[in-house]
Amino acid sequence: MRAVLPLITALLLALPAMAQDTETPPVAEESPAPELLILDATETTLDEHLWASRPIVVFADTPRDPRFQDQLDLLLERPGPLIERDVVVIFDADPDANSEIRQALRPRGFSLVILQRDGRVALRKPTPWDVREITRAIDNLPMRIEEMGLSQ
Repeated sequence: MRAVLPLITALLLALPAMAQDTETPPVAEESPAPELLILDATETTLDEHLWASRPIVVFADTPRDPRFQDQLDLLLERPGPLIERDVVVIFDADPDANSEIRQALRPRGFSLVILQRDGRVALRKPTPWDVREITRAIDNLPMRIEEMGLSQ
């Protein structure tokens, strides 16, 4: 039944178009806009992102930390500039899980860590940053400057 339902729906939607005397040109389908990738630190490793993306890691001792919530909200407010810079957001608000990323970066309480494509720490911040501040910091990294030069 489930397989038949989409077929019936497609036919019902096509009937009004078939009844029209004039032919309308087909509408090009838009590809879905890319979304900001947000991952749990327990489900990924830094090695997975080496040279492929630019991880931003958000740490907290609890998901109820207001700074943690504020940081995630700020990142989700304007994902476009982050997507353009190949940013992947990784969050870790559970110190008891002792993720590989937490072991490698050793945060204390809330921490925002921006990593370069080669895996080195570019910046650590103890307070939330908005997307504008983050993208400015990223754009001032030598690797990003080189990327921008190559793309022009």
